[in-house]
Amino acid sequence: MAALSAITGLGLSPLSRNDIGTSRDLAIEAVVNAVDDAGLSLRDIDGLLLAKSPSASLDSLPLHLRDDLALPPLKLLCQVEGEGTSVAQTIQYATFAIRHGMATRIVCVFADARIGGQASGKGYAKPMDVSGLGSWDADHGLLGAIGPYALQARRYMDRFGLTEQALGAYAIACRRWAVLNPLSFARTELTMDAYLASRQIVSPLRLLDCAFPINGAAAVVVEAAGRCTDRVCVYVHGIGQGHAGDTGMPTADLALGARMAADACLGMAGIDRKDVAQVQMYDPFSSVGLQLLEAYGFCDGGEAGELVRSGATSPGGRLPVNTGGGHLSGFYLQGMTPVVEAVMQLRGQAGARQCTRGPTLVGALGGCMQYHAALLLSHEETLA
Repeated sequence: MAALSAITGLGLSPLSRNDIGTSRDLAIEAVVNAVDDAGLSLRDIDGLLLAKSPSASLDSLPLHLRDDLALPPLKLLCQVEGEGTSVAQTIQYATFAIRHGMATRIVCVFADARIGGQASGKGYAKPMDVSGLGSWDADHGLLGAIGPYALQARRYMDRFGLTEQALGAYAIACRRWAVLNPLSFARTELTMDAYLASRQIVSPLRLLDCAFPINGAAAVVVEAAGRCTDRVCVYVHGIGQGHAGDTGMPTADLALGARMAADACLGMAGIDRKDVAQVQMYDPFSSVGLQLLEAYGFCDGGEAGELVRSGATSPGGRLPVNTGGGHLSGFYLQGMTPVVEAVMQLRGQAGARQCTRGPTLVGALGGCMQYHAALLLSHEETLA
């Protein structure tokens, strides 16, 4: 199958736990770097798609970024809001626009800057409103994502009889990759004893089960696949979304949306799961990483813990997963984190953690697993 579009440039701002500027400041730097990486100038860009954290203010990454960058008149300009799926959706919509002649060179950028001299949890303490009952969530202490996700994790563990060691195995596998990644923020070896000794935040989730938020931005340039003649590109072969609805219902299938998104990607690319060489996914908590491996169809329900414990997802394993350390040990830039790692891997720029290149599933989620989007990327323009 021929590629739908191509990612021709990747750019990062500085990444830090300290105050290094506003989201707009960091986004500007990431865009400039991505455009330069693509061998273009800012005047070549005719589309700009913005993605921010859903809990950040609406004006943290405004349409005025176009003026900040002094871009020429644009054919496409939008802030995309899809919860944690926003970054994947920007690449999907850029692909649509390019294929239908609406624009030719589109920058997709994500930025977040809320960690500054405070505990990271304070920057993300906005209630998720998972109940839909006004102030009920906040009144009952469900602030931020960890409360709702802890309830969801407990449900998952009880359903399959899993222990905390299953969550620990996932966190350890992520850390094994992070040790090899100079961009990661947690690079010391992690043992099960150290994991179990880490403090609980909301049972069953411990500190080491949680994402590592940072301040930073990343951007990619998306163009038509046929323009990649003299530089290393990453090709988009499949796109998909899946939104299952109210996952708070006792009968809800929490995996349905993820399956829908993955199935759409694989079907569009014309490949099977056995052909997938890597998985880069949105794992804000260890329990989510396990569930997504099952939802994407790489193992059956309740089997992800054993898959991870076997070493299959770790360095040298048969199915490398979140090879930069993911959100737990790498860095948390939401849906942009797996995109950055996928691009670096498929361009052969991952250094000590470089894996065999091949079709890569990039997954994103939002809310409390209600919203899902996915991409199927490859270093080859055509997949057999």
